[in-house]
Amino acid sequence: MLPTRYFIDLTQPEIAQQLQKNPLVILPAGSVEQHGPHLPTGTDIYSANVISHAVAEKMDGLVLPGGPLGVTPMHMPFEGTLTLSPQTYQQVVVETCGSCAQHGAKRLIILNWHEGNIPSLAIASEKLHREVGLNVIVVQACYVAAELYGHDCGGLTHGGEIEALAVMAYEPDLVHLDRIDNSSDHTHGRQWDKLRRTRSYQPVLRDIKTIAPTGWYGSPEHANVPKALKMLSDIASAIDKECSEIFTLLEKAQGGTAEIKHLKI
Repeated sequence: MLPTRYFIDLTQPEIAQQLQKNPLVILPAGSVEQHGPHLPTGTDIYSANVISHAVAEKMDGLVLPGGPLGVTPMHMPFEGTLTLSPQTYQQVVVETCGSCAQHGAKRLIILNWHEGNIPSLAIASEKLHREVGLNVIVVQACYVAAELYGHDCGGLTHGGEIEALAVMAYEPDLVHLDRIDNSSDHTHGRQWDKLRRTRSYQPVLRDIKTIAPTGWYGSPEHANVPKALKMLSDIASAIDKECSEIFTLLEKAQGGTAEIKHLKI
């Protein structure tokens, strides 16, 4: 039994043995950006990490060190935000997962909590499949959370209850409900979020202030640890079920796991 599923907390023999047992790795994808006065700038990567670990326990996998940074220029008008270019981010993802493939990984779940990463992850995952040989599933965990808990938490809002619960599941002391202040107008924020998440039309926004002038909106005051742990378990179970079925279909369609190729850097 592994003491943890986090790749960087394990020894080389533990990793080698686990990859032989089950060649599944999970890459958390998040960002470092402002989330108002009550949530840490690491909200997105903390959320991705804790969900990835819960999924890894269910699916018997390893959680790669995804690195905290993502593609988030829209939040740069606020202090606390750090962003990579799409090209840099794609390269980090490809080289991280490509390295692990050379050690025996064959299945990859990229578990993302930050919407700004989606286009870059689509390009990187295609490269990891075609050029490296991994069977890849990209999971938008923030949308899974919205599907399961949006009705009870006011939807998926920036800095709202769903994000507060995700951070609580990682480390409750990082959530400061006593500091909640100055939420932007909820109706305005929901209108813009609904528009940018439609399948047919996606406006390109330069600044988060278009959605929320104060940088965040939502109602996180009802978040609590028991609800956070239940949400974590429910999300992990949903991802486990869907990804297990999808990997089976992928490998059947592709005649088994693909041949792993050496990544050209």
